[in-house]
Amino acid sequence: PISSKGTTLQGLCLLLLVCVDLTIHTGHLECWVRYRQLHISSYRHRPPASSTNIQHLSSSCRRTAVALEPCRMGSNAGGFSFELVKRNALLESKGVKPPQAWKTGTTIAGVIYKDGVVLAADTRSTSGSTVADKNCEKIHYIASNIYCCGAGTAADTMSVTAMVSSNLELHKYATGRQSRVVTALTLLKSHLFRYQGHVSAALILGGVDIHGPHLFTIYPHGSTDALPYATMGSGSLNAMAVFEASYKDNMTREEAMALAARAIRSGVYNDLGSGSNVDLCVITKDSVDYLRNYEFLMGKTYTRQFPVKYPPGTAPVIKEKVIPLSAVLLTEGVESMETDS
Repeated sequence: PISSKGTTLQGLCLLLLVCVDLTIHTGHLECWVRYRQLHISSYRHRPPASSTNIQHLSSSCRRTAVALEPCRMGSNAGGFSFELVKRNALLESKGVKPPQAWKTGTTIAGVIYKDGVVLAADTRSTSGSTVADKNCEKIHYIASNIYCCGAGTAADTMSVTAMVSSNLELHKYATGRQSRVVTALTLLKSHLFRYQGHVSAALILGGVDIHGPHLFTIYPHGSTDALPYATMGSGSLNAMAVFEASYKDNMTREEAMALAARAIRSGVYNDLGSGSNVDLCVITKDSVDYLRNYEFLMGKTYTRQFPVKYPPGTAPVIKEKVIPLSAVLLTEGVESMETDS
C-alpha cells in the first residue's frame, strides 16, 4: 500500500530496501518487507520504531523489525549516527592510534608585473616530520608559455600537471595556435572538481598569451581565483603578508622578482614545512627564464673537496703482497657457441 503522491520515488526506495535486506537478512525477509510496507504507507506520519505499525506484526516479525530498525537505509530518522563512538573509544583505550590527516608543507607564490608573470616556490619536500628532499622542483612545465606551481601531495601535483601538459600539447597541434592560459585552467579545475578534493593538488597557474599575463589559483576541490598576486601552501599567510605590504601595479621585472623571492623567504623562515632554496620562473611574451636555486637560503657552511685526498699514512698498511705480471697466465681465444645442429 503506497500513497499516490510520490509513488515512483517511494516504490524505488522500497525496491532498494528489499534488495539490501535480501542480501543481509535473508532469514527474516518476509517479516522485514511487511514492516517496510507498513512504514512507507505511513510516510507522512513518520511513526517511531515502537509505533502501533509494528504491533500489527507477529511476535517474531516484531523482534526482527525492532532489531533491524537502526540499520534501515533511507529512513526518516535523520540526525547523526554515533554507532562507532564506543568502538573508537575502545580502540583508543587499547593503544590504537586513530588515523590522522597527512600534513603537507610548501610555500608557492605568483605575481603579475608590467610585462609578464613571476612564479616562485621553495624547494623543501617533506614526509610527515621528515625532510624527504631538500632541493625538489615545485614549478612544473605546462606549455612553452605556461607554468604551474604545485602544493600538496607531490605525486598528485606532478601527475595532474603532466596530464594537462600532454592534453594541451595535443590541443595545440589540433588547433594550430598557442596554448591559452584559460584552457589550462579549465582542464585543471575540471579534473580536480571531478575528484572532490581527494586529489591533493593546490596550484598557482601563470602564463602569458595573446590576451596578456594571467595568474590563477586552483584549489584541490576545483574552485579558482584570478588575482594580481597569489600564495598557497602552509606558508601562504607569511608570503601573503609580504605581498599585501609591498605590491604595486606596473612593477618592473626586477621589482617583481625581488618581491616574489622575499615572499618565499618569509614562508621559509616562518613555516616548518617550507625550507631550503628559492626557485623563480619569469614568463614574458617572448621568453621563459626558469631560475633554479635563485637564492640559497640554507646553503652548506662547508665545501667538500672532491675527490677526497688523504695524506700518506692515514690508513696503516698491515700486510703487503706484490704479484708480478709475468706470473699471471693470460688465455686468449674465442669459445664456440653450442648449437643443436
